[in-house]
Amino acid sequence: MALFWLSDEAWAAIEPHLPKNQPGARRVDDRRVISGILHVLKVGCRWCDCPPDYGPSTTIYNRFNRWSHRGFWLKLLDALVDTGAVTKSTSIDSTYVKAQRAAFGAKGGARRRRSAARAVAGPPRSTRSPTLSGAPMR
Repeated sequence: MALFWLSDEAWAAIEPHLPKNQPGARRVDDRRVISGILHVLKVGCRWCDCPPDYGPSTTIYNRFNRWSHRGFWLKLLDALVDTGAVTKSTSIDSTYVKAQRAAFGAKGGARRRRSAARAVAGPPRSTRSPTLSGAPMR
C-alpha cells in the first residue's frame, strides 16, 4: 500500500497554523501525524488500521478528534483559503469514502425491507379490516 506524505509546499502552508505550546507530553512529529490523518481519510480505513509509519494509531485518532472538537480543521481551511492554497468549495465527495462491507446491511437476516418505490407501486402487504375501511359489514 502506498503511503501518503504531505509535500514540503503543503507543510509550509499548514505549519504556521498548528497549535503551539500545548501542555502534556512531548509532541509526536506533527507532519507525520497529519499525513496519517489524511491517509486514513483518503483511504477510508479504520483508525487502528493506519500504517505504523505514521505513528501510533491512537495518537493519530486522538489528535484528529481533539482538533475536530476545537474547530482546528475549519480554522485551517479558512487560513488556507486566505492564502489561496485551496478554494472554499474544496470538499470531500462520498465517492472517495469506502464503506465497510457491513455498512449497507447483511444479506438475508431478519426481515428485509422493501424500498419506498416498491411499497407505493406494489400491492398492500395485508388486507384492511372492513370496519377500518368504512365498508359496511355483512
